[in-house]
Amino acid sequence: MLLSRSLTLAALGLCLIVAGCDRQGSAPAQPQASASAPASPAAGTIDRSHRGSAMPDLVFKGFRGEDHTLAALKGQPVLINLWATWCAPCVAELPKLDALAQSGTVRVVLVSQDSGPPDKVLQFLEAHGRKLENWLDPQNEMSFHYESGVLPTTLYYDAQGREVWRMIGERDWADAQTAGLLAETAER
Repeated sequence: MLLSRSLTLAALGLCLIVAGCDRQGSAPAQPQASASAPASPAAGTIDRSHRGSAMPDLVFKGFRGEDHTLAALKGQPVLINLWATWCAPCVAELPKLDALAQSGTVRVVLVSQDSGPPDKVLQFLEAHGRKLENWLDPQNEMSFHYESGVLPTTLYYDAQGREVWRMIGERDWADAQTAGLLAETAER
């Protein structure tokens, strides 16, 4: 009885699949995008729509389990880069972010969105010769807070902890425009 019922259901399913695939309809398979749909920020562009927003009160872990807070970053401009070891554009940015951090122009803090063990991220940075300050965010709290959904996402905060701009997507942090971007403040 069970076998015949299973065969009946399988045959019925196959008929529905064949009938559905053979349908001759005039409606498009998927709805077309509306010209009035809101556009998302283009990757690789500066977004200043959140200028002046306060730095969120989030806590992250360091490689030794110590707590790090964004609030502790106030007092100097800071570039916060959300990244992951599996993200190719993120990895491509690391050498230039490292050079920017070493120049002393701005404090650069990486916030890893990797969900694996902390040692994985530390070993990755060491293997690539990177000395960047890195915090761990395995629950992706920062990414959810900024509703980014795209890595890398980089945020620039002024010394008062107010957002100046954010970059969605990869950027060449050694180009001529970077110095001008880092000279901006949230007051403009």
